[in-house]
Amino acid sequence: MLLDSLIDKAAQEGTNTVAVAAAEDAEVIEAVIDALDRNLARFILFGDKEKISSLIEMKKNEWMNNNQLKIVDADSEAIAAELAVKAVFNKEANVLMKGNIPSNILLKAVLNKEYGLRTGNVLSHVALFEIPGYDQFTIVTDAAMNIAPDLEQKAQIIKNTVSLAKAIGIETPKVAPIAAVEVVNPAMQATVDAAALTMMNKRGQISGCIVDGPLGLDNAVSALAAEHKGISSEVAGRADILLVPTIEVGNVLYKSLIYFAKAKVGAVIAGAKAPIVLTSRADSAESKLYSLALALCCVKK
Repeated sequence: MLLDSLIDKAAQEGTNTVAVAAAEDAEVIEAVIDALDRNLARFILFGDKEKISSLIEMKKNEWMNNNQLKIVDADSEAIAAELAVKAVFNKEANVLMKGNIPSNILLKAVLNKEYGLRTGNVLSHVALFEIPGYDQFTIVTDAAMNIAPDLEQKAQIIKNTVSLAKAIGIETPKVAPIAAVEVVNPAMQATVDAAALTMMNKRGQISGCIVDGPLGLDNAVSALAAEHKGISSEVAGRADILLVPTIEVGNVLYKSLIYFAKAKVGAVIAGAKAPIVLTSRADSAESKLYSLALALCCVKK
């Protein structure tokens, strides 16, 4: 399976350390223990020490008092977020993971001017899907961070996502800026931006990938649909990356793939000084593990 192979790849990436903010959550602890069992990384767990210890004892007691796992007490979610981000900032850890904490609290620490993880680039959400019946990864961006990105932000989102795609072995990612139609319509900004991104790629402003759009979702992922519409393109029917025009489109596509197509997913925030595992608190332990594996594959050595 595609995402299982990602776990194998993460295990070969060397010794990494993950800082988890507010780790007192059963699904988070299950993912952490699974990662420890597979020798993916070391962990520093920030949060309510008593609750975290209790969860570990219930799940797998032998990981208590192990040098691969450290628990640091924090009196509040905000303090747990601050300590976890500082651990990455100070290079005690090289991946940040969200635990049982609202995203806005964690991101406030990530964006802190003194110890945060901003690089000056746009931060963007990247979701890597394994879809039943589809023999390659499908990457969707951005379904959770940027509400209505402009052209410059879309270009940065592509760059973030291409970097991730290369880290997992996709040498020349094919990027499809998605719109409702395949032709440029001045009344539809998504089509105008897609055409501009395509030209920016041709002129070397966006490199390391092939961008072609606007494309509809159907002809981005189905060669048959592209053929029926007479679309000749290096990307049509073979897109690795689906760049959505707004967060609503991305969010609905993300959830549709999970709930209707029964897809498996791993997701991270890209564009920061280190990969950030920012899953939903409702996500399964399996999804959190895949997201963690994806983040570990993206650590810059």
